[in-house]
Amino acid sequence: MPSARLTDPTVVRETPARVRLPRTGAMRVPGIVFASEALLPPADALAQVANVATLPGLVDASYAMPDVHLGYGFPIGSVAATDVEAGGVVSPGGVGFDISCGVRLLAAPLGLPEVADHLDVLVDALAARVPCGTGPGAILELGTDDAALTRYLAGGAAYAVEQGRGEPRDLARCEHGGVIADADPDLVGRRARERGRHQLGSLGSGNHFLEVQVVEEVCDARVAGAFGLAVGQVCVMIHTGSRGLGHQVCTDHVEVMGRAMARHGITVPDRQLACVPVTSTEGRRYLAAMGAAANFGRANRQLLTEATRDAFAAALGQRELALVSDVSHNLATLEDHEVDGTTRQLCVQRKGATRALPPGHPELPDDLREVGQPALVPGSMGTSSYVLVGEPGAPAFHSTAHGAGRALSRHAARRRFPVADVDAELRRVGVVAHARSRRGLPEEAPGAYKDIDEVVRVSQEAGLARPVVRLRPLGVVKG
Repeated sequence: MPSARLTDPTVVRETPARVRLPRTGAMRVPGIVFASEALLPPADALAQVANVATLPGLVDASYAMPDVHLGYGFPIGSVAATDVEAGGVVSPGGVGFDISCGVRLLAAPLGLPEVADHLDVLVDALAARVPCGTGPGAILELGTDDAALTRYLAGGAAYAVEQGRGEPRDLARCEHGGVIADADPDLVGRRARERGRHQLGSLGSGNHFLEVQVVEEVCDARVAGAFGLAVGQVCVMIHTGSRGLGHQVCTDHVEVMGRAMARHGITVPDRQLACVPVTSTEGRRYLAAMGAAANFGRANRQLLTEATRDAFAAALGQRELALVSDVSHNLATLEDHEVDGTTRQLCVQRKGATRALPPGHPELPDDLREVGQPALVPGSMGTSSYVLVGEPGAPAFHSTAHGAGRALSRHAARRRFPVADVDAELRRVGVVAHARSRRGLPEEAPGAYKDIDEVVRVSQEAGLARPVVRLRPLGVVKG
């Protein structure tokens, strides 16, 4: 269902990389969109930015990243922070259906010459070990073992490593050490569990992918060295989330909050913005269930990491792949930030936005404290991806873009880009593509997305984050 509009918002350009939507009507704060003229989204997405600005307890602004586009209630590419003690709300639409959808980057001790002649074999080995596509099919088929599922919902990637599915160092480079500690698996409903027990260790479909890449350009040698990246190095990027389990958790809590809003005296301009106070019973239960789904998503990426290592061992004779970073871009977290000169606890909801902590932030692991957090920003299929790093004093609560951002709907992309043309373009740029269903390739064609180079340029110009390395795709596995 399309988002309800307040009006077509007025847009005031403040800088070449930033526009403002002034407060009007029920808006409590302005909207801020980080976008050049080329990246400015259509009016329907801008209306969603304005709608989010009406939510109780919102502070500073309703933010939109350079890759922003139309979403469910909240636009994809949005950041909204609410003051917990001042009645601030949490909304499932501010996190999205694919809870903890995120990106993981692995770095191999191999250069392109060592991989180039074996690329077809490597992509085939990855495709054979990585379940993908819609529906069930997973590395870890849990069947009726509900207790095992509960342990993954509670322990996330940390539990997977404990079970021998990874390395302790993996957790040091994963947000929150790979596990959200205050998650409550008991709040994940029966239907969500049924969907998750057959999908733990799977890629999914749509824009999810596993991609073999090479570091083609280093923009900051000191930071790249701290991240463990160098020109010519082969890497693997994994993009997926909590699959059907997370989708069902979101669906369940949208319904609960939709019924509860009247009791809390909350009205919203779009029912997709269903929300409740963070401190309410419904709000606390959602965050605990969301945490469990996020743990599932992180465990999912951890299992895919081990499958990737196994594929490298089979194709290239070595499985050493170091985790550079694992970041979620669909999550709500309680964070302390300064608001009007006072430190406040905020519920920061990032939907299609990546946290990018600056140098010196206390949540960074010791080996990254001096340089900042790697923020992973994948491009569209066949185009470059980037690793960015957080900037001191960045706006939008240390957030940046999460990818290229759609320029066309999936339906419009299928109409515009024939499968044969997409195949030909991938071959032209030297990308080996293995897709379970090639009919879905047009949805992910480069022309269906915004220009990733422009997204990164604007992110840097707006002070959100700056580029560290640019990666070129070599081979991709998709559903």
